[in-house]
Amino acid sequence: MTDDRERWALILGASSGMGEATALALAAAGYKIAGVHLDFRAALAHVDEIKAKIAAAGSEAFYANMNAADDDKRANFLAGLRARFDLSVADGKTPYVRVVMHSLAFGSLVPFLTEDPKDGADRKKIEMTQDVMANSLVYWVQDLWRGGFLGEGSHIFSMTSEGSTRVVPSYGVVSSAKAALESHTRQLAMELAKLGSGVTANTIRAGVTLTPALMKIPEHDVIIEAAIKRNPTGRMTTPQDVANAIVALSGPGTSFINGEVIGVDGGEYITGS
Repeated sequence: MTDDRERWALILGASSGMGEATALALAAAGYKIAGVHLDFRAALAHVDEIKAKIAAAGSEAFYANMNAADDDKRANFLAGLRARFDLSVADGKTPYVRVVMHSLAFGSLVPFLTEDPKDGADRKKIEMTQDVMANSLVYWVQDLWRGGFLGEGSHIFSMTSEGSTRVVPSYGVVSSAKAALESHTRQLAMELAKLGSGVTANTIRAGVTLTPALMKIPEHDVIIEAAIKRNPTGRMTTPQDVANAIVALSGPGTSFINGEVIGVDGGEYITGS
């Protein structure tokens, strides 16, 4: 049966890296894009470029510069998206969020054990990282589901890394958040399935990818060198690789893929260290 509903994608972290690439790929595939990003003045020109590319693809960009982990801002954004959906409904269309991509990369990259407590992990850094990079997925999905934005065939994708199971010296705080994110995604997948919602939730584990988030890791040079050496393709994963996978996984015939961690890395993870 043909799905003639108006397809939207909600991208959390839509202004760079995998979020940017996926927003553009989905726009080219006929999705309207609702994007959430957090950028300061120097980076806003690039956001305008992304929105222009989405428009050039014949799509629409509904973007907001905000903290995606703030409850009030999330509520305001979804109220605005509901108003936008109402315009489509008045025009005889049936809008829904078919794709949700949680690609928030904002956390503390510090060791647990340091001589000076200010240089290491503490309660504030751990809780902030966990809230942004893991817990916020749950809150967004709760509000999207309760608000009627999701429908039969909707797909939720969270973004993890091999750091959820492997050790990088300064990655411990983020590593624990990624492990929690995978757990949250499994729980959402199970509950959504039991509700008969027709909504799936999966985690994408990309290989080492050249993104602004990677370059903030103090050991990024070592990580990049190791990834290229052990990836059987001889190259790193690209944001476009991830975008292409999400477009494909959001297509028809994928509704029984649920609760999984899906590697998009050319075989990098399975080769070990």
